[in-house]
Amino acid sequence: MSAAGQISAEINLPGILLYDTSQQGLELSRQRFMARLQALQLDEDVDTYAFRHAEASWVQFRLNAGKAKQWAPDCDTTQLCKTLALDTHANARDLEREILLAMLLGPVSFAYPSYEELSSAVRIRQNIVQAARLTALAFDTEHAERPEEFWAYAQDRGFTLLPGKPLIEALQKTTQPDRSGKLYSFSCYRATEYVILLAIAQELAASNPALFAQLEQQWQTRAIMSGQFHDVFLREYGSMEHPLPPKFYIPGDRLWFRNPDEHSSNVEGYEGSWVFYLGSGLFTNFWKRDQPFTLTSKCVELFHWRHATYRDQAGKLQMDEDVVDECVAKSLQDPTEVGRIMERMLRWRDPRGIYGEGGCIDTSRECACFVRPESLQLQLPG
Repeated sequence: MSAAGQISAEINLPGILLYDTSQQGLELSRQRFMARLQALQLDEDVDTYAFRHAEASWVQFRLNAGKAKQWAPDCDTTQLCKTLALDTHANARDLEREILLAMLLGPVSFAYPSYEELSSAVRIRQNIVQAARLTALAFDTEHAERPEEFWAYAQDRGFTLLPGKPLIEALQKTTQPDRSGKLYSFSCYRATEYVILLAIAQELAASNPALFAQLEQQWQTRAIMSGQFHDVFLREYGSMEHPLPPKFYIPGDRLWFRNPDEHSSNVEGYEGSWVFYLGSGLFTNFWKRDQPFTLTSKCVELFHWRHATYRDQAGKLQMDEDVVDECVAKSLQDPTEVGRIMERMLRWRDPRGIYGEGGCIDTSRECACFVRPESLQLQLPG
């Protein structure tokens, strides 16, 4: 990575930032991004600020403070679509608008070394949202299955792609029952990995074909999973020291809702819930695709996990989803009860291993790392 890339973490200006060691290169990126904002009818609402830092030139793009306060008070992006009458399902440009608006009004820096890298980041977010909307799975923390025509399993390598099989199609057939006619078993965390992998693969196929070929070869050899998946493909923004606002989300974010109840968090798979933010105030529900969560319904669901635990005949702690559904339905009909639950659950989560007065809201979100050949962060382990 360039020296400019290494110092980008030092810049703490909110909004979207573009940087380049070449003033000419930065000016070209600035012009292209402003042209894109104009095409989306957002340019008149965006303020810019140019500056130098170390050996790089920078330009900051920030949503006008008045519009930010009007459209997303306290950085609450969950109402953007309603406020601006955006239809992100029927109109791909509206989804792009929502993504860019959330980034432009955000409390942290979204810094990119070129307009091309920013464009790839936005497309990956769009790909995640579009794929996540189509994803439906069977929840299972103990068993996993994949279409046998595409995948083979080995304990030390995970599910690997069969020789000659296309990665993008394999991921779509595995996660999208409209293509396969079947629901396959997943945990919520592994499901998010497959959606992210699909979104990145789709972008690499268009913007970095050489790396896409390496990615396909990687999955024929060994799957990248869990902590290593995060380290290879994702970057995190926000932290326990500098938490993000509880209602700040960008479409395509991966995030974790923590179960703040210590007892029920001991049920396997119910330590918390990994989801994507779909935009329009909605979060993924991979098990009931046609019933995505709102922030309220997700918080109420997690709150009631504590009321639905039991031990089976073998003495193992389990969760009764029917009881959860009954409790959620009852609570959602009582505004006073919803208010009480949300007051607790909208708090930032406690640190790992602590169960005190914290809620279910994580302090950070995750998004894809840089993927363009000229500014690559994504390094496959081989």
